[in-house]
This record gives sequence, structure tokens and C-alpha cells, in this order.
Amino acid sequence: MKQLLTALFISFSFTSFAQSNIMYDVVLKGGRVIDPETKLDAIRNVGIINNRIAQISSEPLQGKQVIDVSGLVVAPGFIDLHIHGRSNVEQEYQLHDGVTTALELEWGIEHLGKWYESRKGKALINYGASVNWPFERFKAIGKYQSAVDSLLQMTLKGEANIGAMTNTILRAAAETIPPDALNQTLANIKASLAEGGIGIGAPIGYLPKTNPTEMYGVFQLAGELNTLVFTHVRNPDIISIQEVIADAVLTHAPLHIVHINSMSLGNIRLSLEMVNAANKKGFDISTELYPYTAASTSLQSAMFDEGWQQRLGISYGDLQWVATGERLTKESFETYRKTSGVVIIHVMKPEWIKMGIAAPGVMIGSDGMTYAKLAHPRTAGTFSRVLGKYVREDKVIDLNTAIEKMTLLPAKRLENIAPSMRFKGRIQVGADADITIFNPNTIMDKATFEKGLEFSAGIEYVMVNGTFVLKNGKTVSDIFPGQAVYGKFKK
Repeated sequence: MKQLLTALFISFSFTSFAQSNIMYDVVLKGGRVIDPETKLDAIRNVGIINNRIAQISSEPLQGKQVIDVSGLVVAPGFIDLHIHGRSNVEQEYQLHDGVTTALELEWGIEHLGKWYESRKGKALINYGASVNWPFERFKAIGKYQSAVDSLLQMTLKGEANIGAMTNTILRAAAETIPPDALNQTLANIKASLAEGGIGIGAPIGYLPKTNPTEMYGVFQLAGELNTLVFTHVRNPDIISIQEVIADAVLTHAPLHIVHINSMSLGNIRLSLEMVNAANKKGFDISTELYPYTAASTSLQSAMFDEGWQQRLGISYGDLQWVATGERLTKESFETYRKTSGVVIIHVMKPEWIKMGIAAPGVMIGSDGMTYAKLAHPRTAGTFSRVLGKYVREDKVIDLNTAIEKMTLLPAKRLENIAPSMRFKGRIQVGADADITIFNPNTIMDKATFEKGLEFSAGIEYVMVNGTFVLKNGKTVSDIFPGQAVYGKFKK
């Protein structure tokens, strides 16, 4: 990465030397520029040409457009490794939360190549996805071809979402597949990687009856290809954390454990210690969390199979029905479980979240859901909440550390499998002009569990590939500069 940026720096520096009065497309004037890789934290002017950062200087710069950002922080655009909303409706909330790259890596997306094509020229921010192991498994079974075709039509029309996908796929969740279907699943995964998949999404928590042999085979493939596995573990307990770490260690598969807060619950300290110990021994394992004490998922998922109260340590009143905001009772739980819908699960303690945020190397990921007015507030406010509550108010971590967790760490996690990420997560000459500019004194999430989604406060400007998509806190109309992020196996 440093060699690439150095080469670009030399190129831009030569241009600056040759043309003492160079005119930049955009100049960001007088902001507090923070780059988590070089540790720059100073008042600087940033010059942008096309989609790249061309100059960072304490000297005045000339631009076709000069934006005075004094008093504001100029940071790399936030990178979210864990989203589920696929449309611009969700992307606009992410944009107002400072996100410039939003990736569906836990579940992945069905018919991946077709989905990538469907988003070209239509996205507000950068987009990408992993291979959807549950879908490739479902497709390999063979008897569900009509459902596979139906999902394709939904994908082509832009109507597919995680709810429709999971409700379709999970009809086969409890099936034990024969060896030929397992081999076909692995072949399907390879084919989807060739369509641009960023690693393999393995949310085994939604298929908890999957034979460990089957899951181990997916890890073996990932180890052979040196491609990341993104996993929602089998159950929210320490044994499930141990299972995926063991699979990763034995197969040398790179591993990312999603939302370690909701998967570890009261064992988060031990989970973090195990991840750290594995890394010290040379294994490639990472994790993330979101800054809220509630989880969210479909009420039809395996999480709510018999025994859920004991497993999670909660009861009906701790579940909130997204469609109405009501807390559930035994009667409403049984009624709604027969239909399709999402619940918010009030299951975590504040000290668990603080511990995870403070832990070195732990990234921030929203797990943002498909739009609903009363959807989990993480869909709209994850990154602003970290900066407002956990940095400014509670002082759990400092500003520079928080920015690193939202930008550089996710970029570096992906750059070996998604080459374009080498130019993101940084404010450096030659880096992509994905830039988030915010007021550190006012930034805060405004979405709540009670009132639903709302744009965050304090995000003033957002640039995606050198184009403003947010100006003065307002969405810029009819601008779609988001670009695809592809995995390294793209053909």
C-alpha cells in the first residue's frame, strides 16, 4: 500500500512542481485532517483532482470549488463491513452517518454477478458483497430450482432483500446435504467468487443444524484460496466462537467474526482474548461490533427455536416488533412467529459494549437492516453514535482511535481480497477521495428504538469518489458516484 501511494505521491508532486498554480477540482480548506495510517492530525488544505486526493498542504491551494471546512474534522469515509439494506433508501441513512462504502459481507447476496450489474450507476455510496454460502448451498440441493429462479427475478428488479432471501433459503436450513451436493456447493462458491464476491458469507447461526463437517469444508476451501470467511457463529455462546476459531486455525482460513457483542454476550471479554491470542500466534482473525445494547433479526430465525429464553437470558418483553414498536407477549410472539417480520432483541449490557469498543483492533460495523420506520437505530446511527457517545461523552476511546476503527482497520482487513480497498480508509495523496467531514462537537445519532430512524446530526459533507453526495448536511440530488468493490477473483 505504501509503495502504491508513494508512486502516486511522486506523480502528483511532480505535477505540482511543474505547475506552481495548479487548479484542483475541489479544495477542502482549513479542516482538521486526520489520517489514521500516517497519524497526521493537523490543520491542512486538501486538493482533489477527479476521484483522488492530489495534495495535502499547509499552504493555500487553488480550486474550482473551495469549501471552507474550518472547525470540522476531515476524515476518511467510514467503511461499514456489515449491512443488509441494498437500496438507496438505506444508503441515504448510511450517507448521513458518514459511510462511503457499505458492504454486505455477513450474509452475502444471491445471484451475485447479476446484483452487481443491477447497481451500476445507481448507488449513492460504494457497494459490494460476499458470496452467499446459504444460497449456494440451497441451489446445490437441486430440488429448489423454481425458488432459485424466483430470487433471480427479484434481484434483477431490485426487489430482493434479506428478508425475502432468508425466508426462501431457510426452508432447507435443517437438511443434511449429501457429498455430491456439498461438492456442488463449493463449486458454486468458486463461481460466485469469480463474479466478484468479497470472500464467503457464512451465517451458520441461521442454519445451526448444519453438520460441522459441511462447515469445515467451507473453511477448507477458504484456506486453500486464502479468502475471508465472514461468520455469524452457530449460537450466541462461547463454544460457537471456539468452533469458528478452531476451523480457521486448522484450515488457515482468514476469519472475520461479525458482531462479537451479540454473539458473546456476557463472555465478550473471553471472546476478545481468544481472538487476540489467535492473532499473536499468527492466525488471521478479526472481529467487529455495533454500539447498541440490542440485536435485531427475523422472528422466524433459528435464534427463536425452542429454548431461546434460556440461551439468551431474556423473555418475551425484551422483544420489540419492528412493524409497530410494541413489546411482545407470549401470545403476540406465537402469532407473529407465524408471519414474516423482524424483532429488536434487548439482550446486552452497556458495559459489554464499552469493553468491545475499547478493545484494540475491534472494528465498527452496523449490521444495518432493511428500511422500516421503526427499524433498529443502528441502520442510521452506528458511526455517529460511536463518535458522539463513546468518544465525546463517555471518553471510552479517543477520536483518532475511533476513526481508525471505522476506516483504516476495515480497509486493511479487505485489501488482500478486494484490491480497491488499498486506496480507501486513508487521507493521503493518491488515496480515493472518499471523505467524511463532521463536527466533532455536535455529531450524534438521532435514531432511537422508540421513534425509529432519523438522519444523524453533525455530518456536514461526504464525498464519494471525489463527488459531493452530502453538502451542508443535505443529500445532493441525482448524484450516484458509488462504485462496486469487487473481490480479487473477479474475472
